[in-house]
Amino acid sequence: MHENKERLTRIGNAILAASRNELYLSMRFFDLALSGLGYQMNLNTATIATDGVNILYNPTYLQRQYVDDMIQLNRTYLHMVLHCLFRHPFHRGDRDPALWDVACDIAVESILDSMEVKTVAMVIPLFREDVYDRLRQECPVFSAERIYQALERQIIPWEEQLDFYKYFRRDDHKFWGAQQQEEEQQSSGQGDGDNDQDQSDQRQKELEDKWQDVSGKTKTNMETFFAQHGKEAGTLLQALQIENRERCDYRRFLQRFLTLREEVQVDPDSFDYGFYAYGLELYGNIPLMEPLEYQETRKIHDLVIVIDTSDSCREGIIAAFLSETRAILNQSDLFFQNANLHIIQNDAAVQVDTVLHSREEFDQFTKTFTVKGYGGTDFRPAFQYVNRLLEEGQLTDLKGLLYFTDGWGTYPKHRPPYDVAFLFFRDQYQDTNVPPWAMKVILGPEELTEVHPQ
Repeated sequence: MHENKERLTRIGNAILAASRNELYLSMRFFDLALSGLGYQMNLNTATIATDGVNILYNPTYLQRQYVDDMIQLNRTYLHMVLHCLFRHPFHRGDRDPALWDVACDIAVESILDSMEVKTVAMVIPLFREDVYDRLRQECPVFSAERIYQALERQIIPWEEQLDFYKYFRRDDHKFWGAQQQEEEQQSSGQGDGDNDQDQSDQRQKELEDKWQDVSGKTKTNMETFFAQHGKEAGTLLQALQIENRERCDYRRFLQRFLTLREEVQVDPDSFDYGFYAYGLELYGNIPLMEPLEYQETRKIHDLVIVIDTSDSCREGIIAAFLSETRAILNQSDLFFQNANLHIIQNDAAVQVDTVLHSREEFDQFTKTFTVKGYGGTDFRPAFQYVNRLLEEGQLTDLKGLLYFTDGWGTYPKHRPPYDVAFLFFRDQYQDTNVPPWAMKVILGPEELTEVHPQ
């Protein structure tokens, strides 16, 4: 029995090593990623799987696939590697497990289908092409998160989604994440509760960090040799660039656009020490304290937020951005009494400029907000309009301009006399033409959860 297990392990490991070598010779930029997984026979799966550490395989399944079609085995190997590069096993969270698994499979299979490499090339079934075309209407760039949201909204009806398992699934996802490890420990009667859970969470975090590092280095390798690997890699480089862009804490970022001014209000933390000492001297044990009537605070005085309302921008994302901005500003009441917050809607021209002076006005604005535009995209009219407001003296202390957009449009050539930041949603933007004088901020799902009209 033991000898048979060792023999099956040797055969299985040799098959996977052969597949890895074929992939490496065709796509050398995958060197780190392909060597990031070990091999382990595991009879708890009927097919093949990964837990982020090893490829776990059923020897019968693996041998059969090796004999039947080596290209399909190569695709399965790379399919699992791509799951790890995009950290799919660690991002399931509270999402519907079955729907998340399907979204992850579609995301990585779409990348494999775009590759022009003999070791993974296959004729793409018409069913897949149809699914990609329908999803692309909602997801300009495929990612598991965006595909999940689209499927959850039934962009493709539920009854059709039932076939996705058959057309996109290659591996078993039962070993994904700390939740699975916890369930295994509970079923075996092992572990001591919270301590084991903490250790499991720590292992998963370390594993995710490892694959994030591998993902970043793979992206760098591809960028270095892009001229050689552009067609071979298909859409992989674009997906990795989006996945590995540094996220921004939107709440902290907004702080740089607040104005430091004295505001009329009692400041109990500041008082005149001389007056305090005089009271003790005059009355013995009774100090005199007079709180100051002015306090230095950072709030909005003049700020411009431009919303790209061209046809390429989604109304749900715009609504989510405004809702998050309102929540941040309202949390600490960041409006001076004479504040001027201009919210400008612009597509190829300025459609409307709404000026808000208080948190109450912002609350009412978000409740009644409707998008005006849906034309082409030209960023310049918004800047020309703001420059005119400056010349007319309507903006006396402008800290900056925030432009929420997907990046598809014509940018101004010259830097304006105020700070500018272009804000992009994580996987729905194009930033190659952003001027060097402007800041680029990537907002992710943790900042924005798309709002959909009822």
